[in-house]
Amino acid sequence: MSAQIQSYLTFKGNCREAMMFYKSCFGGELTLQTIGDSPLSDKMPKKMKDCILHATLINDALILMGTDMVSSQGLIKGNNVSLSLKCMSLEQIEIYFEKLSEGGKVEHPLEHSFWGALFGDLTDKYGNHWLLSYEQ
Repeated sequence: MSAQIQSYLTFKGNCREAMMFYKSCFGGELTLQTIGDSPLSDKMPKKMKDCILHATLINDALILMGTDMVSSQGLIKGNNVSLSLKCMSLEQIEIYFEKLSEGGKVEHPLEHSFWGALFGDLTDKYGNHWLLSYEQ
C-alpha cells in the first residue's frame, strides 16, 4: 500500500466553525478534540481550553484535518498550498463547488478545460484555496 497525502489545515480560533462548514459541504463524520479534553489541558492557558487541538472529517476516501494550534511564528496565509478535490460525478463537483464558494471568491468558474476535465477553483471564506476537477 502506498502512502497518502492528507490535508491538515491550521486556523486561528475558528477551526470548529470551519470544520462544521466543510462537513456541511462534504457530509461525513466529524470528530473534534478540544485542548481542554486533552492531556495538554493543564499546560495551556484557560482561554485555549475550547480551542480545537485536532479535528478530522472523514467521508469515504475524503479526509480533512484541522487544528487551532498555531505555531510560535503565527498563522501565515499564503498562496503556496491548494486543496485539490477530484470529484467522482458531475453532480458532486457542482454541489461541492457551490457550497465551498459560499462566502468565498470564485477564481475560475466550472468550465471544460483543454485537458478534458470539468475544472474550477475558488478561495473559501476561510482563505483556503480549492481546485475542483471531474474527468468525464
